Amino acid sequence: MTTTATAATAVTAVAPLTTADAEVLITSARRAAEAAGVSVSVTVLDAGGHLLAFRRDDRSVLISGETSTRKAYTALQLNAPTADLVDLVKPDGPFHSLPTALDRPLLFIAGGIPVHRDGRLIGAIGVGGGAPEQDHGFAATALADLSR
Repeated sequence: MTTTATAATAVTAVAPLTTADAEVLITSARRAAEAAGVSVSVTVLDAGGHLLAFRRDDRSVLISGETSTRKAYTALQLNAPTADLVDLVKPDGPFHSLPTALDRPLLFIAGGIPVHRDGRLIGAIGVGGGAPEQDHGFAATALADLSR
């Protein structure tokens, strides 16, 4: 960690999400899904929204690759787990039209979680292929394993 100080501020650099971190996230999420008998796709994005790692199980439904990526992107852009955002896009919700208003659509289904290090947003993980609650649980397990 590096600290840069000026007369007005001090900025502490935070290590970015690495490919090694991404592999831990993918391996852990897939292990949790496999233990539950679910085939999934897992996407890890860096802080800029760029693909850092992706894996789709052979037996997972094809759309799970797209949903895992959109869940990760949504969690990253809004810096919140997608499970916490579902009600915001209901017809009377404040984000009702947001999922289709952008060039890169967001997906408000549980399974995407932002990744933080030292309080800073460094990326996101998205899991698709199971029920939304399952996908969220697999992503949360992966984050817990990364923190160890």
